[in-house]
This record gives sequence, C-alpha cells and structure tokens, in this order.
Amino acid sequence: MADLTPDRIVRLEPGAVVLLDQRRLPDEEVELRCTSAADVAEAIRTLAVRGAPSIGVAAAYGYALAAERGEELDAAYAVLAASRPTAINLVWALEQMRADPSPERARRLHEEEVSRCKRLSAHAAELFGPATRALTHCNAGGLATSGYGSAVGALRAAWKRGLLESVLVGETRPLLQGARLTAWELEELGIPHAVIADSAAAHLMALGEVDCVVTGADRIAANGDAANKIGTYGLAVAAAYHGLPLYVVAPTSTIDPEMPTGAEIPIEERDGAEVTTRFPARNPAFDVTPAALIAAIVTEEGVHRAPFAVSLPRVVRAA
Repeated sequence: MADLTPDRIVRLEPGAVVLLDQRRLPDEEVELRCTSAADVAEAIRTLAVRGAPSIGVAAAYGYALAAERGEELDAAYAVLAASRPTAINLVWALEQMRADPSPERARRLHEEEVSRCKRLSAHAAELFGPATRALTHCNAGGLATSGYGSAVGALRAAWKRGLLESVLVGETRPLLQGARLTAWELEELGIPHAVIADSAAAHLMALGEVDCVVTGADRIAANGDAANKIGTYGLAVAAAYHGLPLYVVAPTSTIDPEMPTGAEIPIEERDGAEVTTRFPARNPAFDVTPAALIAAIVTEEGVHRAPFAVSLPRVVRAA
C-alpha cells in the first residue's frame, strides 16, 4: 500500500474532501471525492470514513469546504452533526470550526489530532510489560484517527520499545473492522497478529493467551464510562473475570464532560441488513463499558485511573 500518512487517509483539496474509502479495504485502495458537506456527511454515515477522531477531522474539512463553496453554514453543521450520533469528536470538531471555518484551521485541527495520538500512544506503551500479548477490538489505528492511531498507536509504540509480543484481533462483527482494517494495518507495520472470532476471546483469555485488552473509544463520559464498538462491554466483563486489565486509549477530544455517565450516551442503531437480509435483526453499533471495568484511560495528557471523575482531563468544548 501507499504510505498511510494523515493526508492519505483524509485531506482537503480545492473543491473537495478526499477520503481513503475504508469500505473497500483491504482488497482495494480507492479514494472518494466529496464535493459538498452533504457528501462528507454521507461518507461518514456509510462508513467510508469511520473512527471517532477521523470522522471529526472529516467533518472539519467538510465544514471548511462548505464555507469555501458558500454553503449555508448552519445547514452544513446540521447535516454533518447528524451523520453519526455516538462519537463526540464529530460535534467537537464542528464547534472548533465555527469561529474560523478556514482550510487552515481544519488542517491545523488534523495536525493536532495526529499529535495527540502520538503522545497518548507513548503514555499507553508504559503500561505494557515485556512480551505482552494484547487483544484489541474494532479498529483504532491510523484509519480511525486520521494519522497514527489510539489503541493501535499504543500497540505500535509498545512494539517499537520491544514490549509487545503479539496481538489478537477481534474480527468485530458485523462489518469486520478488526479483520479488515486493524489486521491490514498491523500487517503493514510488521506486528505479529492473528484474527479471531469475537466469540473466541473469552476462551483464549481462559487459556492464558491474553495479558491485556486495549481498545479505543467513541465517547467517554465524565465518570469514565466509555462507549466503543459493540462487543467491547462483553470483552471487559470477560477480562475482569480473568483478572486482565482493560485499557481505553483515546484523545481528549473523545471525552464528553457534559455527559455525566454512560447511560446518557446515545447509541447508534444501524440497519439490520448489515447483520442479515433474511430475518429481522437488531444492530446496535456501540455499547458502553462501565468505568468500574476499566483499569486505565490513557489520553495525550497521561494515564488516568479511577476515580475518573477526578483524574480525567477537563475538556473545553467550544472554540
């Protein structure tokens, strides 16, 4: 593949936001050109771009594009903000852009997000012991963060330090973000890994083949409850039973201080056809892991432990 640099994942060109279409990976590397805020919103909604930080960056570029095109900015904000409800980074990025909807501000926001992920990855690597065997879920790599990665960034940093032995990658049903995207990124990075069925995780924990679980997050409540891809809560319960730490690794843009607990986080329910087209289906895209099951939350400001209401950074939302 071409080098997975931040501007390869998402960038703003004159007249278009250009995305690496994540729906086509790993079989094809195809760029998607979005020429309006509505196009960017549709790309976010249909998962051409996904991962909380990445959709925030894409939305920022979409808002800047709307300003360049002379679109009505309140309408552009509304269509972008409504594209996915769970990840707080989306609205956070749009709020950052309201005061200055310029391409320069959007690019700076992108650079800042990549910088945050590099710093938090370095902090997270400090939690790894020698020859750590990690398990991760969904995709929290460069694709999901428009640059370096959060949970996968932690794995990258630990691998560079000689602390990581291997990674088990949950396939992440129903859209296989782990099997398609995380495995692809780890392969390119040369990190030993194996894809597993989501339902195999607890069994492999019981066999002693997992030392820790490392995930990203789409929204973290003020008390430390964390919303992430569906299946994370079950992993947390299994990890707690087996005495394994679960680490949530995410930039401060993912923290929602206005959300007291995870009970208030809106959970996106997607089309059941993503699960099956033959029978009725339920398809919640996220679940919430209670703070009590999280050993540490890592941001660019360091490693935070319970009580998270005290230890988490206080985030200012408005620009």
